[in-house]
Amino acid sequence: QVQLVESGGGLVQAGGSLRLSCAAPGSISRIRTMDWYRQAPGKQRELVASIGSGGNTNYVYSVKGRFTISRDNAKNMVSLQMNSLKPEDTAVYYCKISTAWSEYWGQGTQVTVSS
Repeated sequence: QVQLVESGGGLVQAGGSLRLSCAAPGSISRIRTMDWYRQAPGKQRELVASIGSGGNTNYVYSVKGRFTISRDNAKNMVSLQMNSLKPEDTAVYYCKISTAWSEYWGQGTQVTVSS
């Protein structure tokens, strides 16, 4: 079973920054999109940011201008730089990697923003 490894979550005060990273095994090839989702308690999982194979990015409106998604194709990694964090950003964050045939999810990392 393929496992994505996430890191970088934690507790931060409002206005602070965190950087999440997600690494996929080298056995996964032809990666298309790489995404970050989040799920807050009692809420549905939502797509936060996405980056295509060509580097094109998309963000949910609530994080535009604060979060930046990036990818390193040589290392099969995707990162999410989160600045100006708000308490409403508190959630478990998941990475997802999609190829032409499969989707792979990370185990989730907790991000908690205190007011």
